Amino acid sequence: MPTKLTLRLDEELIRRAKSFAKKRGKSVSQIVADYFAALDQKPQEPSADLTPIVRSLKGTLRGMDAQVEDYRRHLEERYF
Repeated sequence: MPTKLTLRLDEELIRRAKSFAKKRGKSVSQIVADYFAALDQKPQEPSADLTPIVRSLKGTLRGMDAQVEDYRRHLEERYF
């Protein structure tokens, strides 16, 4: 049985929440209810959606100090 809940939030946050809900075709109440329902759910295993090749590569760069600029330099050297 639905019960009323009062939340005190910043006006800007309320405006953004209403906009977010409208874009998804839901009410703010439904967005909040969905969020609360998700709080006690077991997190989905992220690697379940990965292909076998991507899963095999996962973690191979852990601890490496690679930056975006390094990758750009690599691409320039390879293709230009």
